[in-house]
Amino acid sequence: MGLNNLLYAFCCCRCYASEKGKEKEPLRSSPSSGSEYGSDHASLKDEARDLWSPPQDSPPMESNDDKELHTLLMMRSQVDKDTEEWEKLNYDIHTLRYTRREVMARWKKILLQLGFQKEVDSLLSVNKQSILSESGNLTKARELLLKLTEETSVFPNGCGAQEQYVVVMDRLVSLDSAEEFLKIAKKKYPKK
Repeated sequence: MGLNNLLYAFCCCRCYASEKGKEKEPLRSSPSSGSEYGSDHASLKDEARDLWSPPQDSPPMESNDDKELHTLLMMRSQVDKDTEEWEKLNYDIHTLRYTRREVMARWKKILLQLGFQKEVDSLLSVNKQSILSESGNLTKARELLLKLTEETSVFPNGCGAQEQYVVVMDRLVSLDSAEEFLKIAKKKYPKK
């Protein structure tokens, strides 16, 4: 305790004690100590859970990729850790996650090349509250995404376009950048 703290404690014990107590109070309560944190945590978890789901669905539904990953995780949790089956499931989970990261990185590279340096993360950010445009952009976005899947290697073989990218493509159509995105994707990631 420094000299200032000692003098302060001596002169004003009550104030010093109350400030000491405040100093050690947590800024945010832990999940076990507060019900309000639990509800915030649950809402954040729900929001992140449907990251790959089509946002126009009223009941939260998982996309096929989410279901596949969830199934693999559940199967792995039910198998003994030191078995060949566990290793195979772990490899499949790692491969699926790596493929998602690879696709996301490819989209980021193309968007950066288009000039969306500051907006790239917000363009790729999709959750259940993401809104598709009301106009005919959705049909065009789906067509362009299908074209992207067929004519480029942005999505690796055996990996179809996830629902998240329909929302991203819809945003690009709204910004009149979807056609240019497709051109860059064809140059950067030609079909093999």
